[in-house]
Amino acid sequence: MVGFKPADVPPTNCVKVVGAGTAACVADLVTFPLDTTKVRLQIQGESKSVNNVTSPKYKGVFGTMVTIVKTEGAKSLYNGLVAGLQRQMSFASVRIGLYDSVKQFYTSGSDTITIGSRLLAGCTTGAMAVTMAQPTDVVKVRFQAQLNLTGVSKRYSGTIDAYRKIAKEEGLSGLWKGTLPNIVRNSVVNCSELVTYDLIKDALIKYNLMTGLCHPSCAWGRGMW
Repeated sequence: MVGFKPADVPPTNCVKVVGAGTAACVADLVTFPLDTTKVRLQIQGESKSVNNVTSPKYKGVFGTMVTIVKTEGAKSLYNGLVAGLQRQMSFASVRIGLYDSVKQFYTSGSDTITIGSRLLAGCTTGAMAVTMAQPTDVVKVRFQAQLNLTGVSKRYSGTIDAYRKIAKEEGLSGLWKGTLPNIVRNSVVNCSELVTYDLIKDALIKYNLMTGLCHPSCAWGRGMW
């Protein structure tokens, strides 16, 4: 029978986008407590007390996680998870899922792909992803910073409520606060991750090395970079 084998048929853009977003959501479910811990450590010292309730002091990664669980409950480690998953579906799906397509666009379909084209594609999808997903990132961080302590009123009652209040009180531009530095950061990160992955994968395929572990090896190398 003439035709492509299932493994030879390239995935469509839709499959790449949905696959990238779904994989990122699974990763977020596992690592979200660490992300919340990072936010709490970063904002520590911003406010000493709220409604005469002293904010807890955090020390170290695991110390912060233990303090959050003791003072607010284990559920607080997942504050903002809904917005976090929304972010991954709109962020990772674009920055990873569209990378190959944008790369092909910059090379006009040529078989020879330069490092410059890869870097340009990484910057482009990184910037596009941040611009699209910034409102979800703002809401996620607001929830992660929100204390669930007795006597402290919650500013946002839910994810939709957060979007509405931010837009009403701060204007629509409030949902895109911090976009420019985030674009710069994620463009650099995207270039480093995806281009490194690309180059390692090409080298492994070219020299027929670790064929059964090509993708895990590339992912490991990209993470180490």
